[in-house]
Amino acid sequence: MITQFHQHLNHHILRLSSTIGMTRSSNNDGVYITGLGHQYPEHAIRQEDFEGFLQRLYPEHVSSPAVQKLIGFNTKTQISSRPTVFDHTKWTQKDATPPTLGSISHDFRTVGVTLAASACKKAIQEARLESHEITHIVAVTCTNSDNPGYDLFVCEKLGLGPDVQRVLVQGVGCAGGLSALRAAADIAAAASLKRRKARVLVIACEICSLFFRAEIQNILQGGDETLRIAPALFSDGAAALVVCNELALAPSQAPVYQLREWASMVAPGTSSFMSYNFGKNGLIATITKDVPKAAISAIAPIFQQLCNTSNGAISNRVPLPQMPADFDWAIHPGGAAILHGAKDSLGLTNDHIRASLDVYKRYGNSSSASVLVVLDNMRHLGPGRDDVAAVSFGPGLTVEMCMMTRCRSSNLRMSVHRRQRASSFWAALQSRFSRKDAIHHRG
Repeated sequence: MITQFHQHLNHHILRLSSTIGMTRSSNNDGVYITGLGHQYPEHAIRQEDFEGFLQRLYPEHVSSPAVQKLIGFNTKTQISSRPTVFDHTKWTQKDATPPTLGSISHDFRTVGVTLAASACKKAIQEARLESHEITHIVAVTCTNSDNPGYDLFVCEKLGLGPDVQRVLVQGVGCAGGLSALRAAADIAAAASLKRRKARVLVIACEICSLFFRAEIQNILQGGDETLRIAPALFSDGAAALVVCNELALAPSQAPVYQLREWASMVAPGTSSFMSYNFGKNGLIATITKDVPKAAISAIAPIFQQLCNTSNGAISNRVPLPQMPADFDWAIHPGGAAILHGAKDSLGLTNDHIRASLDVYKRYGNSSSASVLVVLDNMRHLGPGRDDVAAVSFGPGLTVEMCMMTRCRSSNLRMSVHRRQRASSFWAALQSRFSRKDAIHHRG
């Protein structure tokens, strides 16, 4: 009789917890960005200094058609300056020879790791966490391929424990910032299913200037018809953010964004449009004239896919908007043609993409780190729209998209923590009666 009573009560506890929205599948699966940070090096190449810089390093080649094409492209980029770990003002013709691969590796493990750790500290601080509370790391880079990966050395620099779960993403180029965010969101959501806390540190670090001289050498050897835009487009930088599931949120934390939907897609027939592969002296970027059109064309399909997923989800959350103009957009600043082409294609205004335009003008393209910098800076450029769509592109041609909602006020935090307390109460009550039932059964 007592056993039947406990079973009956347990059944009603489950029904009641579900009725008030306390089931794990519908309410404890929230995924949030709780802290963001980025770091650029102190040096930079200004647009107006680029031609003089090439004249100092390559005086006998600066008048060649290939170099003149590069100089002409530089004047049209709309980039004011590009951060770099090197002080190029001190470089002369004797510095024109590309560095060895060993030297490149050493520089990334020193200045690159330091840059990444600085961005991480900012993100962890805003998330109001201690380093030892990080449970997972998802790192990405396309400018280093050492083993062990740079993420291990960032962990050591931050003082993380040896049991932190690490993932290093490679092969995705400029799409990598959102590739890493997607992986982190999946980790956090999976942890929720196991009722475990997840605090995932996402890191993107790129030192593109390590390959500047190899790129120029490749231009000089490529013939008059070659246009290699990388030396006038890319910059150095690092960005980081902290992703938490709802179970890991503390009352003191103030989430910045709630992640809603995320996905990756490959545009068929575009694998040759973009690459970043090793040449004799380092990595060489190939970006064909087909990239802007292909990237722009890939946005609408993945946007529609995620909107459909949001509408079809069984959830008590408000569905995402269906029109691109209802979102603020964090578009990877891969170039002026991509930014303005995407704006026109989606029916947006400069205001919709203001954060991307700002980052592109001030810092250029820092590959995987750039889109995360856009998300960081976006919240400081006025209140904006409630919902945000972030999109990035990389070799493949791969497009990544993540949709999120701004966490506007303390109301969200209060709601989350009320759900957490109620969920804990019902879980404890259910466990209590389950134990009593087991004891009675053994008796």
